[in-house]
Amino acid sequence: MSLLGERTRPAAPAARPGTRRRGTGAVPPGPPLRATPGLFAKLVTDRIGLFAEATARYGDAVRLSIGPKSIYLFNHPDHAKHVLADNSGNYHKGIGLTEARRVIGDGLLTSEGELWRTQRRTIQPMFQNKRIVHQDEAVADEAARLVARLRSHAGGPPVDVAEEMTGLTLGVLGRTLLDADLGAFGSIGHSFEAVQDQAMFEMVSLSMVPLWLPLPGHLRFRRARRELYRVADHLLASHLRRLLNGEAGDGGDGGGSGDGLVTRLLRSAAQPGGDPRAAHRRLREELVTLLLAGHETTASTLSWAFHLIDRHPEVGERLRAEAVEVLGDRPPRYEDLHRLRYTAMVVEEVMRLYPPVWALTRKALAADEVGGYHVPAGADVVVSTYTLHRHPGFWDDPDRFEPERFDPAAPAARPRYAYIPFGAGPRFCVGNHLGMMEATFVIAMVARELRLTGLPGREAFPEAMLSLRVRGGLPMTVQTV
Repeated sequence: MSLLGERTRPAAPAARPGTRRRGTGAVPPGPPLRATPGLFAKLVTDRIGLFAEATARYGDAVRLSIGPKSIYLFNHPDHAKHVLADNSGNYHKGIGLTEARRVIGDGLLTSEGELWRTQRRTIQPMFQNKRIVHQDEAVADEAARLVARLRSHAGGPPVDVAEEMTGLTLGVLGRTLLDADLGAFGSIGHSFEAVQDQAMFEMVSLSMVPLWLPLPGHLRFRRARRELYRVADHLLASHLRRLLNGEAGDGGDGGGSGDGLVTRLLRSAAQPGGDPRAAHRRLREELVTLLLAGHETTASTLSWAFHLIDRHPEVGERLRAEAVEVLGDRPPRYEDLHRLRYTAMVVEEVMRLYPPVWALTRKALAADEVGGYHVPAGADVVVSTYTLHRHPGFWDDPDRFEPERFDPAAPAARPRYAYIPFGAGPRFCVGNHLGMMEATFVIAMVARELRLTGLPGREAFPEAMLSLRVRGGLPMTVQTV
């Protein structure tokens, strides 16, 4: 029997895939109460499987009752548009990110209201096109270093490609936004693994386990948090010294503006009469959040990309041919992006199948109606990009890897909100353009020179943490082409 239980008669008929209900105010259908133990087990061990099975079984709106919580899962583009954009003011960040606040504080990822608006205004200028166009050289340089590291393993034992992608994206983050060499802090990637593990534990335990208990996971998390705070404090102190000496970095805009990201954060926190300890705490939390969000999602996308390219050799050959035709033997530049068309299509299809932010969670501030279903005040609401991007009502053969879906010469007639890898609405990912440039450059440069091959018999399984990472890493062998 399914962990979701036998299907029972719902309060209102479940919507068929690709349809939505109107104006009934009904309670969404969902598993019976006796399925609660199985649902909880799935929430702990297989969150992707839980949501995929729920939407396949009950339709585009599902109510999952798990102990004292009820999760309202919505899986239609119209639902996503309503929750994330049209009525976004009624929804704050929800399950998972609420618990992450206990872990990473009130950074841009978890903050709300005026604090979030202030943070967004401070950070957003760093991602304007006039800055991104000058960051191409740094991105290409870090990608070239990655290629050199991978080439050194050619013909040798497997290398963990997921770990290499984390190192790459941290290098890009340091070069383009933080004006710092993050390679000097080799523990950052492992520290964030501990942070994500703790955030997920907080979610499934409903934050009912005191953090002071000396559990192994708690001890690992506390060590990781201390390390991340140490890195953030070092970056802040270094930039403050340079700011006071008139030596602030230019944040990658190529213009020597002295207006880099950390400098902007320091200036925004310098409020006359403010509490310096509170200001420092907020800056530290903001930096830790940027370190996490700035590398984790792109590393996830690149890991899944090389896994899928390995499984589809014809895609790798076409990528290689395009890279050679467009780039020759030189590094890519910003103006090459529109010519690396197939590479961009591959990136988009990877993010469809394995969106780095696999679920957009919200909490309803007031009662609402979504797709004709009643959502009570205080309800946990989830729009899962993983299930939405595989919705059979909007994607033909949705589990198949097919980059041609995103051919700009043949645009598909699908709803705008059927594909939202960077989120939607006011909290649309601010770093989407930089992330796309990074992923496109890296895939083109690796495909041009190397072939990465997975180990025989080893499958890659998604692990739904704060991002959708590859469970247990991604060991692959390297060959030159």
